[in-house]
Amino acid sequence: MPVNKSELIDQVADKAGLSKADAGRALDAMIDAVTAALKRGDAVNLIGFGSFSVKARAARTGLNPRTKEPLQIPASNNPVFKAGKALKDAVN
Repeated sequence: MPVNKSELIDQVADKAGLSKADAGRALDAMIDAVTAALKRGDAVNLIGFGSFSVKARAARTGLNPRTKEPLQIPASNNPVFKAGKALKDAVN
């Protein structure tokens, strides 16, 4: 079963010995920092955990699944997470 944000905050608070409010603020601050770095086009590398980066996706032609008519899909930037070796080893 997936872990939702409140369950993750509970686990962080327990492991770090923080209150749930402090753990929630810390998690929100981390998410905000990673988001801001990606918006600037920077990569975020967390040694042992993984790296966050932005990949540019070119414009392309797709098909409307209902009408089968071609449509233009605009270019976009997509966030990407690549797991680090320690994380891969931990889950295998």
